Amino acid sequence: VQLQASGGGLVQAGGSLRLSCAASGRTFSYFNLGWFRQAPGKEREFVAVISDEGIRQTYKDSLKGRFTISRDLSKNTVYLQMNSLKYEDTAVYYCAATSLFLPTIATRYSYWGQGTLVTVSS
Repeated sequence: VQLQASGGGLVQAGGSLRLSCAASGRTFSYFNLGWFRQAPGKEREFVAVISDEGIRQTYKDSLKGRFTISRDLSKNTVYLQMNSLKYEDTAVYYCAATSLFLPTIATRYSYWGQGTLVTVSS
């Protein structure tokens, strides 16, 4: 499956952004879809993941309540709605696909998109 992330940009602290990740290739509905991020000088970290049918989600604890992951099976797209953004949310955000159930570890994902940069100004 090929993944194409978009929607990043520059936003002021307190603002919102919605990232999109469009999938093509193998059947989209087979996969759990996740978002990860990597800030400059830091390791890639888990953000959120959604199950294949879109019913179950798991979030990084510190992001619960601000970030929401969703998917539209008809559009083969997964979204990450980010609200009340903080300077420390600045990172390259990656979407990824896995056949496993709601993994939070990057090595459990088989397919990765190219990343989209989110910059939050303080």
